[in-house]
Amino acid sequence: MTETFADLIACEDALMFVNAAITSTGQREFHHEDGEQRLSLGFLHEYILENYRDLYAASLALNVNDHNALLIVRNLLLRAGEVDVPRRRREGRLIARRLDLLPPQRVYRLFGDLRRRGVNNRRTRAIMREWMAGRPDPAFDAVKYRNAVKGAMRHAHVRPDGASGGELGPFLFAPRGVKRFDTPIFESWRRAHFERAALYDLPYTVAEGFAAKHKVPREVFLERIESKMTRLERLRLQESTGVAADLGAMSLTRLATYALSLSLDDRARRRAELTEALRTSARRVAGAARGSWGRVAAVLDDSHSTSGSGQKRRRPLAVALAASYLLEALAKEYTPLWTSGRTDELLLYPLGPTPLGERIIDALETGPERLIIVSDGWDNAPPGLAADVLRIWRTRLDPGYRHGGAQRVQITHLNPVYDADDFDVRRLAPTVPTAGIRDAEDLPTLVELARFAEGRVGLPKLQAHLDERTARFLERS
Repeated sequence: MTETFADLIACEDALMFVNAAITSTGQREFHHEDGEQRLSLGFLHEYILENYRDLYAASLALNVNDHNALLIVRNLLLRAGEVDVPRRRREGRLIARRLDLLPPQRVYRLFGDLRRRGVNNRRTRAIMREWMAGRPDPAFDAVKYRNAVKGAMRHAHVRPDGASGGELGPFLFAPRGVKRFDTPIFESWRRAHFERAALYDLPYTVAEGFAAKHKVPREVFLERIESKMTRLERLRLQESTGVAADLGAMSLTRLATYALSLSLDDRARRRAELTEALRTSARRVAGAARGSWGRVAAVLDDSHSTSGSGQKRRRPLAVALAASYLLEALAKEYTPLWTSGRTDELLLYPLGPTPLGERIIDALETGPERLIIVSDGWDNAPPGLAADVLRIWRTRLDPGYRHGGAQRVQITHLNPVYDADDFDVRRLAPTVPTAGIRDAEDLPTLVELARFAEGRVGLPKLQAHLDERTARFLERS
């Protein structure tokens, strides 16, 4: 009995951490300030690291967001001496694989943090050297992240002699002593100090500083530097500058965020373009699973609380909108039901209370095989109705659930908002599995993970699931 209870607690703790690590970035949310978020998240990291270190490290193979992935890596390296050599090697492989998937600027920021904290053990230096050695274009990194690269090389004791024809060291540490570089991007950087034309051969963020130095008109600079912009840079500048962006190539959640940032008039004017881009992106995410989910109904939250915060403006609504387009692609038949009752998804904006209970009743009446609820869980019109509806459905109307067999409707609640008070995402009912979600692209995987939160699947199966995910994660390295 003791072991069973301990397993149950461990399973709940692991899922609680995964939900937090998927949704929270330590930033302000609608119901919690950023200080509350950081304090709650920091405590949770310490608790899981102390009590379930293997699960803590394995979460690097899951859909945790970049902010939490970096915290996990940092904490594992800070306390590297607390585990034996085989476990350190396994952690090292997970860390190396995850760093390869992170944006380079975030990795360099992590290296800077480790340097400030004095973390300089042999494993840390080896991981830093391996990651830097695997960068596809060291010269580009040296120009775009110059100070960060210098700091990382010093900290990890990396000799730059072999990169970029031996010019990396002089470029980083003694550029004024070089009259001319053979490496093109280094030479462009040198010439850009006194020659306007050279700055257009540099990355956008670096060229921007030189453009300001040379007092190049903004519109001239943006027109000429366009070819050097990343997709994200193009997206950010599209509306203000007219720089063209391939919306169909954007990630689904980011595209939904962009669409919601436009005025209602702009959305209406560009309806065909935005709708096609969202559907193209959703079909790309669905892939081979397109149309395989049968009849799907979704209860989607567009209440006032989905306005998010100044740091995460309309993020919950963007996740729900992107999820709706993805569910449309996954389903054979799809019924979206927004809490506001509105039906024109492209013209949504945060509005009103959150009548989740009423919408869940409406959704169940459509006879779905799957019901997906995307909401922060603050059911308030009336309060608690959603929990009562779900409880009655599970205990009285779904005989398969009552007897531990097949469920009449597979119900999953996906929550895009971390609740700092509960160290988890807010749940609607004990009988309905809940998982945190940050990007709609992860929805199919999270629906699978959520079944462990229902209490019907124990720790051994969760551990097996994590082991399988970890093995697949490392195989791709």
